[in-house]
Amino acid sequence: MNNLPSGVYTHFKDPKKEYEVVGVALHTESREQMVVYRPLYEDAAAELFVRPLSMFVESVDKPEIGYSGPRFVQVRSD
Repeated sequence: MNNLPSGVYTHFKDPKKEYEVVGVALHTESREQMVVYRPLYEDAAAELFVRPLSMFVESVDKPEIGYSGPRFVQVRSD
């Protein structure tokens, strides 16, 4: 299993919103690695999100908003 560092990340679309990585889980049917994470901002703090690990760590190229770089950036480690 991939060892994604735990900690707090931001998403490129809104770096003010932070997300805590809970861990990496394995999809029971496809065996795909999934990142389990929770938003730390007020209006969604009780939710859990899941996203494929490959998508979580990928780079994105969004010239329409002037951004090229990682989808999520770690800002603090545990």
